[in-house]
Amino acid sequence: MATLYDAFGREIKPERRPPERVLASVSIWDRYSTYPSKGLTPQKLATILKEAEAGDVYRQAELFEEMEEKDLHLFSVLQSRKLAVARLDYEIQPYSESEEDRRIADFVADCIFGIEDFEDAIVDLLDAIGKGYSVLELYWDVADGKNVIRRMEWIHQKRFTWVNSTTPRLITDDSPEGVELPPWKFIFHLHKAKSGHPIRQGILRVVTWMYLFKNYSVKDWVRFGEVYGQPLRLGKYDAQATKEDKEVLLKAVQALGSDAAGIISKATEIEFVEAQKYGSINVYERFIALCNAEVSKAVLGHSAGADATPGRLGNENMAQLVREDLVRADCELLAKTIRRDIIRPLVGFNFGWDRALPFFKFRYEKPEDLNKEAERYKTLIEAGFEIPKKHGYEKFGIPQPEPGEEVIVPPQYKFGTSVMKSTCPGCGMQHVAKEKRDEKDTVDELTNALLEEAKIDPLMKPVVELLDEVGSLEELKERILDVYSHMDSETIGAVIQRALVLAELMGMAEVKDARG
Repeated sequence: MATLYDAFGREIKPERRPPERVLASVSIWDRYSTYPSKGLTPQKLATILKEAEAGDVYRQAELFEEMEEKDLHLFSVLQSRKLAVARLDYEIQPYSESEEDRRIADFVADCIFGIEDFEDAIVDLLDAIGKGYSVLELYWDVADGKNVIRRMEWIHQKRFTWVNSTTPRLITDDSPEGVELPPWKFIFHLHKAKSGHPIRQGILRVVTWMYLFKNYSVKDWVRFGEVYGQPLRLGKYDAQATKEDKEVLLKAVQALGSDAAGIISKATEIEFVEAQKYGSINVYERFIALCNAEVSKAVLGHSAGADATPGRLGNENMAQLVREDLVRADCELLAKTIRRDIIRPLVGFNFGWDRALPFFKFRYEKPEDLNKEAERYKTLIEAGFEIPKKHGYEKFGIPQPEPGEEVIVPPQYKFGTSVMKSTCPGCGMQHVAKEKRDEKDTVDELTNALLEEAKIDPLMKPVVELLDEVGSLEELKERILDVYSHMDSETIGAVIQRALVLAELMGMAEVKDARG
């Protein structure tokens, strides 16, 4: 049996039964935060990051959570990155086409599709994109004599510690120093945005400084608006004004700021002085746009739309897209985690730890990409390349039919399984016919086979009779339209296509006979 390893390369021993004890019970204290972003300064931020490097990730995890809540742009791009994967369809593929591997894959698929809110769990696991890691606890159950996963619960990143340990330990009420994670009890998804320790791999750690600088700029911009957004209200009083007169004037000036109304005596005067700060007005906006663009580059792989001028078109669609290679990488990383931490124990506990594992596959290829691939495959096949059918089914996400299972075949493809191009003697044009490679290899044999098949097909009997009467393809088409005038255009088109195949092959057979 192959050696089993966890997410951190530790060897794991196979077990007979899944663990049942709940370790990360939900605590009311998980919802509260110490708000480390309050009064955040470069010195405080550096201290939080250094604490995490030493293994204490508590304040870093809370800071990352606050960053998503406070920065609308950061929240938006992270949401786009997560949903680019979460919205995709997925499937369970057997390790091989053997009956046993198919049976195991069907069981795993039933288990995963039966897990409560599995799609929500995918979103929770993708939280690792920003924070470096995400953990879910598995709740096992027994159904029909099989060990299955009933549900999964997300655990906040601050519940873990690396203090005095090279692997994460779960902090509990009974063990504030943390306990080792038992095998087959947790899904531990690591997102390698960059090389290094898991606590330094998250994208949010990369953008923390941009978040801080942007936060400063927003605060300064608000103060700027308070000071220079309204004109200065300057009250002037006469030299002989009494203390009471000055107090009345001050209250009148203050009232103009909130009520825009007030009364004063004729002996006093109020002047409005407009602020003249033309050179400073755009500084904050431009710097915030720069910070947003840098964050977009880190999360989405591009900055399109981050600094677009409101009201202008051009980058709006790109701003919502995640770079394709990032989507592919996110899918493959998550699929690897699901196969290791979900599929492996499901197969191990129910079929044995030496069994081959099915694959978890996200369908991240875009439809337009599949269309291009289909054209490329068609060109390769017509050029003579031999492509395994299994590869084609997997490439385009099409289930492979069971032996004897009814399949959908276009009418013009009914007679064969491979493409054959030839020049029709009647019109000189090239037509596409179908060849039964496994039964007939010569033109005359194929023609006879097609004619025999057409003769027993009630729909094609009139066509067989017409083939001996008409003198050209155009006449054949006209006669077919008359004979089948009661049918819809789609059915008539299929009949004409089949008739052209017959006419073409009969013409080729006649040419061959004439040449001897």
